[in-house]
Amino acid sequence: MTEHILFLTGKLAQKRLQRVLDAMQPVEFDYEIRNIGVSVAALMTAQMIGRRLQGLEGVDRIVVPGLCQGDLDALGENLGVPVQRGTVDVKDLPVFFGRAAQAISLDDYSMGIFAEIVEAPQISVDEILARAARYKRDGADVIDVGCLPDTPFPHLEEAVQALHGEGYTVSVDSLDNEELLRGANAGADYLLSLHEGSAWIADETAAIPVLIPEQHTDMPSLYRLIDNFMEQDKPFIADSILDPVHFGFTASIIRYHALRERYPGIEIMMGTGNLTELTEADTGGINAMLCGIISELDINHVLATEVSPHACSVVRELDLARRIMHAAKQDEGLPKGIDGGLLTGHERKPFPYDLDEIRELAEQITDPSYRVEITPEGIHVFNRDGLVTGQDPYELFPALKLLEDDAPHAFYMGVELAKAEAALKLGKRYVQDEDLDWGVAVVPGTDTDREQRMQSAHDMKGRPADEYKPAGSTLQARKRKSS
Repeated sequence: MTEHILFLTGKLAQKRLQRVLDAMQPVEFDYEIRNIGVSVAALMTAQMIGRRLQGLEGVDRIVVPGLCQGDLDALGENLGVPVQRGTVDVKDLPVFFGRAAQAISLDDYSMGIFAEIVEAPQISVDEILARAARYKRDGADVIDVGCLPDTPFPHLEEAVQALHGEGYTVSVDSLDNEELLRGANAGADYLLSLHEGSAWIADETAAIPVLIPEQHTDMPSLYRLIDNFMEQDKPFIADSILDPVHFGFTASIIRYHALRERYPGIEIMMGTGNLTELTEADTGGINAMLCGIISELDINHVLATEVSPHACSVVRELDLARRIMHAAKQDEGLPKGIDGGLLTGHERKPFPYDLDEIRELAEQITDPSYRVEITPEGIHVFNRDGLVTGQDPYELFPALKLLEDDAPHAFYMGVELAKAEAALKLGKRYVQDEDLDWGVAVVPGTDTDREQRMQSAHDMKGRPADEYKPAGSTLQARKRKSS
């Protein structure tokens, strides 16, 4: 039997939804569209749907707007019909049904991340553990305990043991043989880095060494060392060293290529810090390109650092980049259209509507609440009184007469217009009442509670409070003031 899908929407999106579904024909399902009594589809909630939706005979699945809030699984159980979130943007609905692309899993990857705590000798064990927890949360597989030249590290053993006690895989990174031995004897799983002159340390410990050239760029010495370890059937990782731009960067990439061609089956590491730390550019793009090279060369590990303030999200970026590159490689395709998390400053499709569509939408508005949209032509604000367009909030604000005696609403609109201006200038997607999407650059879990923010925003615009979520702090403060 043909699946019957019920699409729920709001008044303003109903015609657009119908046009999109009509354009998708023929489809392998039949459907109906219902407006459940809201103007803006994004304001729909599971509670609201549960109260208002009736007459579900013959419905096999319910698709709601992507921004619909609430527990849809519980809603589906109560209604007796599965409920599923669709797309944030109606125009993306064909993709939702697999017309343009299928969702690609980012669960798998083929590259490990060593995250180095560079200043470990200068911070306490508790601080080392806290840093390790952050790196692990961001995607690190190994916590690298860095040692600094001519800097005493009396708590090296304690640090390694404490990290192991918390379940971390640990490496110790030093050019000092004594520190490498101390780290190994404390239980380090890896040692960074051994060359021909220090290779004897590998005979004293079970830690897996990372092998480097005896002198910088001396690849024959690295090859000899690799051959020696392979003859003895001893585990190792090789690193031919990535150099900074204008100090041998291109040649160092060629060395990695030569290393992989010469030894197709060995494990290789690339340290990315010489590029991310020493290039004044956003690190997300740098890490994406490096992970592309790493994917092509089947490099197995990266050593990442977050020393410079501008490199503060390197581990998160590498974690996402390795997943994207792996997915693209498995699909034998480009690393495009898989995940937008590395587009921290821009967006592939920043403007979901054109100016004509905004004008058409504005003509349908009959209430006083302001809506905000952006197109390449500028920021557009509209309500029942009409549509105004400008390039920045200072240009628009004088025309918004309803804000003159409503401080909370004015504050709300100030925040929204500032976000819209930033999105317009950067080429990012703007959705009213939503944070701009900064991708992997934002620390997970640091956003203000979204439900409270949306509730406060809606109530500042004068909407019925009982139709939305519990009041946030802004609304509560406003009520206290008025009482």
